[in-house]
Amino acid sequence: MTHMTHYNYAPTIKGNTSMLKNHIVKVQSIFIAMLLVSSTVIAENIDVKFAYIGPQDHPALLGARQGLNEANLQGQFLNQKYELKHIAFENVDTHDFSAYIAVLTAVDTATYTNLATTLPHMPLFNLSIKDNELRSACIKNALHIIPSNTMEADAKAQWQKKIPGANVKPQAWHPDFVKFAARDLNKRFKKNQKVLMNDNSWAGWAAVKMTSDTVARTKINDPVKMLHYLKTELAFDGQKGSVMNFRETGQLRQPILLIEDDKIVAEAPVRGIAQPPTLDSLGILSCEK
Repeated sequence: MTHMTHYNYAPTIKGNTSMLKNHIVKVQSIFIAMLLVSSTVIAENIDVKFAYIGPQDHPALLGARQGLNEANLQGQFLNQKYELKHIAFENVDTHDFSAYIAVLTAVDTATYTNLATTLPHMPLFNLSIKDNELRSACIKNALHIIPSNTMEADAKAQWQKKIPGANVKPQAWHPDFVKFAARDLNKRFKKNQKVLMNDNSWAGWAAVKMTSDTVARTKINDPVKMLHYLKTELAFDGQKGSVMNFRETGQLRQPILLIEDDKIVAEAPVRGIAQPPTLDSLGILSCEK
């Protein structure tokens, strides 16, 4: 037989009338403040626009579209709307980029460098180029989401130091990655985009995600302010389980997955091997002097 315990609150309430009144006043004040905040939020509509430059069939664009879908889902509750416009290569020189919060690119090195010069105050996301030279050049508005060649080489070297002779392939992402809510991201991407997520599509998703999260948190909708925030205050998880941010080189610090026979065998930095035992054991750390 179940025995229920009954609590009698009446004596406490009767003996603390003054305290109860104060509590009611506090609750009313909080409720009014919430109404004021809500009315302010409701009145503030934010339209955020991204530009994408690159092939229409590039996986980075699919990743960006996935990020856009998720940003708009979140934006419904914050009165924030996100758009993505594809800019054809032949129209880049004459296009007006002033309305965009950031430009996403899947282009070659020469095109990327020219864009950085043409749009010096615009966050310019690199979703495809691994060249080390772009990192050591420390282009002020460059944001390299895709890992550099040196990052991948360092990750591989760490694993081979632990397991000599191992033949692993370093990757930013893998469709079988399941930790840190990666499983859910892979499922959402496959459902919506009809393909598996790879390094480039993760990079496209991450670029939109870190930007839209910043808009949601700070209400920044200005490219100059966004660039400053991303380069100095970003703390991004990206479904990789580490706090990721940008180096002075513009490279996103991040863990690297190590793949053998299309299976994830390890992650770098490799525990017990990496020196220092942090994300800074991977890649170029500083600018050319």
